[in-house]
Amino acid sequence: MLELLPRLPGYMAFRRLGKPRLLPFNLVVSLTYRCNSRCKTCNVWRKSADELTTDEWHRIFRKIGKAPYYLTFSGGEPFLRSDIVDIVRAAAALCQPSIITIPTNALLSQVVPQKVEQILDAAQGIQVGINVSLDGTGLHHDAIRGVDGAYERAMETYQRLRALNHRNLTLGVHTVVSRFNVADFAQIYEELSKLEADSYISEMAEERVELGTTGMDITPSPHEYARVADFLTTQIKNSHYSGLARMTQAFRMSYYELAKRTLIEERQVIPCYAGFSSGHIAPDGDVWACCTRAEPLGNLRQTDYDLAPIWFGERAEAMRRSIVAGECYCPMANVAYSNMLLHPPTLLRVARRVLWP
Repeated sequence: MLELLPRLPGYMAFRRLGKPRLLPFNLVVSLTYRCNSRCKTCNVWRKSADELTTDEWHRIFRKIGKAPYYLTFSGGEPFLRSDIVDIVRAAAALCQPSIITIPTNALLSQVVPQKVEQILDAAQGIQVGINVSLDGTGLHHDAIRGVDGAYERAMETYQRLRALNHRNLTLGVHTVVSRFNVADFAQIYEELSKLEADSYISEMAEERVELGTTGMDITPSPHEYARVADFLTTQIKNSHYSGLARMTQAFRMSYYELAKRTLIEERQVIPCYAGFSSGHIAPDGDVWACCTRAEPLGNLRQTDYDLAPIWFGERAEAMRRSIVAGECYCPMANVAYSNMLLHPPTLLRVARRVLWP
């Protein structure tokens, strides 16, 4: 993370002054809308797209270059792309990010570990995070995910991933907190903690254009989520971490506080840098500032796969003005972590927690 710090003032100036114009350091790549889960909190599987090919992704990454520090490959279920290894290999070679993250529902218990091992070999020197999505345990998880036997298959995948024991692998567990599991969250956390994952991540079920969940009753009430956030904060305070893990947990504590306040206050609690430091590419090449609004700023197929004309174009400028004006707010975790890095008071609180836990 230290190598990213000198770049942060440039993004602060970009948001405040409009220059220097910079490509995002945090980029989410949605490889597909296809998914083999039928989650109560997500309708992305109902969507379709004329997916970018392997060669098209190569051309995109070549033109983006080394701007991304953090790359996320998502879906749908990203491991339904048979060419995911080739795509990630191209990103690793051409963009050379420091961190690559891939979430998975872990239903493909034979495919996912095999592909992850190949990705780890292709991304030497890059920290690769694989986050297994678990929204409950046993039949509860199956009911939320809409697939019989989903938990059992996810556990098989998790154990196979754990057996890889690769030095570049961070194996995480990810829970979406929704109205379907919020009342049982403490028990879910206790059971999932027994897996001894390298990291545990939770975020809120949201109404997102990308996921087709606008108007759906999936988000916990502010009061319900506040209890979850306070519980997670207490768990972190009562645990002992060292090194990078201590810094990660300090950021997580700040995120839980931020998400809680965002729900209660219904505003951007700290400035949002979506469209500045973070962006999103959809499976068909549409470019978004973020997946919550998912408003196309342009399509990469129309710019010879060059992100810059879109990112610095008129529609992107209009979107940035809207974001700066506070016309939207959300607790989306991916963007929130970038926002915290670019908010000096939050960064200072994180530093204090790391140095004086």
